[in-house]
Amino acid sequence: MINCAIAGLGRWGRALVEAARHVPRLRITRAVETDLDGARDFCGERRIALTNHFASVLEDTSIDAILLATPHSLHKEQVIAAAAAGKQVFCEKPLALRRDDARAMFAACTEAGLVLAVGHNRRFWPSLAALREIAASGELGIILHVEGHNSNENSNAIVKGWRLSPEESPGGGLTGAGMHVLDAFTNLVGPARRVYASFAAREAGPPPLDTVMLAIDFAGGVTGTLSTVRATPFYWRIHLFGSRGSAEVLDEVTMITRKSGEKPQTVTYAAIDTLAAELDAFADAVAGTHPFPVPEMEVLATLAAFEAALASISSGQAVSCDA
Repeated sequence: MINCAIAGLGRWGRALVEAARHVPRLRITRAVETDLDGARDFCGERRIALTNHFASVLEDTSIDAILLATPHSLHKEQVIAAAAAGKQVFCEKPLALRRDDARAMFAACTEAGLVLAVGHNRRFWPSLAALREIAASGELGIILHVEGHNSNENSNAIVKGWRLSPEESPGGGLTGAGMHVLDAFTNLVGPARRVYASFAAREAGPPPLDTVMLAIDFAGGVTGTLSTVRATPFYWRIHLFGSRGSAEVLDEVTMITRKSGEKPQTVTYAAIDTLAAELDAFADAVAGTHPFPVPEMEVLATLAAFEAALASISSGQAVSCDA
């Protein structure tokens, strides 16, 4: 049994608590939350001890692991402190807003012999798993181009708090929604080499009305485009184009393949609890059974593309990911 504490009981932190109930090897026994009054009933119903002192769970020898669902700017300090205390770490994406900060977090955990798992839950979508397989199989031929879009209207319900802060969530919808697409791109076609990004704001809000568009050259020769719109209803698309066909993922369970001379084929996969799946993978990594399937080099490559996109938005010029 892996005894865990969770820091951050906002919408996503509570979702992780519920998902952990379906992972028998994980048991959340403590929670850290600044809004004690708002979290008291939630924790009481689940028999989770509540505190507003992060240091107290680090000092608790009964705690084996920390789950972080806190603001991005807190991640570096919290991850490094957890590593110093000998705690395994699961951290929600983005791990950091800067590649160098993420590199320091991984180094701290590696030196301590601990796992640092980053919660890119959409990696566990059945449709994206199938897309990885079809791309790796060579069935699509040489991969030439990838297109991605992730939009949702969650921002319409956010009228205050850290998620509206340009320091915590720079680049409009790129930090929250677009990061999922960047991670998928990295996983599918490798690291980006150069990024051109454009940000357009209609209204500052709240809720904000803005769009982000990226054009990406990947190191392996693939080209790509990414878009995200914060205010519009949920839409997801990852489309790989190869020399012999294309494959398009439209949601968690749907993939469409297209080949010359054939009708498009739509496949629907069985849905799974992706949050439980990623926490189960974290438990595997802690047990040493399997490495967590979001490796350090891919996290760093995604953040390099993210940083380049922010720099491009600021300068209006294409930016190298090694800059």
